[in-house]
Amino acid sequence: MPSLPETLTSDTKKAQVVDDCCGIIDAEVSDKGGFSGLAIKAGYAAVKGIKPGFVKHVVADLLPEFSVALDPIFQEAKTKGVPVASHFSSNAGRVADALLAITDGKAKRSSSGVVKGTYDKLRGTAKNHVEAAVPRLGKLVEKHTN
Repeated sequence: MPSLPETLTSDTKKAQVVDDCCGIIDAEVSDKGGFSGLAIKAGYAAVKGIKPGFVKHVVADLLPEFSVALDPIFQEAKTKGVPVASHFSSNAGRVADALLAITDGKAKRSSSGVVKGTYDKLRGTAKNHVEAAVPRLGKLVEKHTN
């Protein structure tokens, strides 16, 4: 059974996976409401305004590390014979922690004040937002690994 990094970052799949991930981010931001939703939408707009294609570039850059971090959870689903999407959803906290460990490190090392400032402002609620996105992420992984 191929690993998640081998599958998601392969030459034949990576561009589509990146596009699908950007679609998830756009959908998740769009779904946010209330005051926190306004802050998220403003922060996302600020980050997208850094330069054209910035978000896509960041997703492409993070995909290899994200896929490595998620591979153990993916392999568990495969070993247990359960759908990847449902396994990810039932392990949303672990998925979020794995992804946020990577983005925390990247944000810390970022040379962009806008990225650092936006990330720092939103980090307190990030786990809840990432967990909310896990069902879509699980479906994306399932789509590209079946």
